[in-house]
Amino acid sequence: MEPKPKSEHLLALKVMRLTRPTLASPVVVTCDSTDLPGNTLNVDLKNDCTALQGMETVAIGQFMVLPQSFGNIYLGEIFSSYLCVHNGSNQGVKDVLVKADLQTNTQTIPLSGQNSQAKELASNGTIDEVIHHEVKETGTHILVCEVTYTPLTFGAQPMSFRKFFKFQVVKPLDVKTKFYNAENDEVYVEAQIQNLTAGPICLEKVALESSHLFTVSILDTNDDNESIYGKVNLLDSGHSRQYLYCLRPQLSLARDPKMMHNATNIGKLDIVWRSNLGERGRLQTSQLQRMAPDYGDLRVSIKNIPDKVYLEKPIDFKIHIINTSERQMDLLLGLQSNASIAWSGISDKMIGTLKPGESTYIPLCMIPLESGLIAVSSLKLTDTFLKRVYDYDDLAQIFVNHLD
Repeated sequence: MEPKPKSEHLLALKVMRLTRPTLASPVVVTCDSTDLPGNTLNVDLKNDCTALQGMETVAIGQFMVLPQSFGNIYLGEIFSSYLCVHNGSNQGVKDVLVKADLQTNTQTIPLSGQNSQAKELASNGTIDEVIHHEVKETGTHILVCEVTYTPLTFGAQPMSFRKFFKFQVVKPLDVKTKFYNAENDEVYVEAQIQNLTAGPICLEKVALESSHLFTVSILDTNDDNESIYGKVNLLDSGHSRQYLYCLRPQLSLARDPKMMHNATNIGKLDIVWRSNLGERGRLQTSQLQRMAPDYGDLRVSIKNIPDKVYLEKPIDFKIHIINTSERQMDLLLGLQSNASIAWSGISDKMIGTLKPGESTYIPLCMIPLESGLIAVSSLKLTDTFLKRVYDYDDLAQIFVNHLD
């Protein structure tokens, strides 16, 4: 007995991706009028039908080209698709249900909206819907479309069919970060953003959303508080931009050295861009993590040093000593002059007992003996209980001016 042929469905499903057209750009080949070709190449470029009159050398076209393929989908963009169910038979159907799901490597996302309720569909009738989804994962995505319906003939059983559409989601941007821990507890974050898309993009927003432990300020601005890249930050394909941010710890965090040491969460980068005739994309990084600074048993920093210092003139400042260890320490401060600086005051001074997490300020006076850039050095702390010595030969760099 021959197998029964598979029945054809009464309904047909068409799925199309919605995307903006692109501009047909001319191939710019030009030269100076004094070169061997003369004005031949320039005249040919002006006669190119795709060139924009008066701006031929900017590679901006005047014709729009409809998409010929599915194209690239980048992380952070809005994926839009048009679903159309058409009844091409001569009979009506009922209980028509259109369901669309997007399968990623980690989850299945339902996308059906207004047509998730069952409907009747007459002969030559259509049901259409536009679905939107902000792509938040890279890798392979599968759009699964299922249509369920029941013919109006007596005793007909429900029928259904599926269609699968596979596409890849790629990274639009490459984001690299570097962290610099300053002596005054400030954290400097350098973010480098590279355009990985096939065309130029316009960066509308590049902001660092800091954690609640820090306050952030951007350093890529001029004296008028405007971006150094201008109001229209155009980034060509393969090109990069660098942004610099300064994070200052909250007052409660700065007072607690242990809490400051454990504050490794910096925040997130939020990037918004426009591409291909205004298509919007957004990318937010995961929580940025910095390496916790290693201060050792003691942390020593200089405070209140003058902005200008002069040769052989006394410099009054303070050093801030914090016990970052887990034990109590009895400290002795030792000072030793060298060829660059001379210390004024007692060379050996007992500081006293510092419990874990406690700090103290010690006033000091130094006389520079050389002009130019010199280091504040030859300072040591001794833990009298364990007889352990901590040397500090480069606490800070200062520039010494000649006397006027």
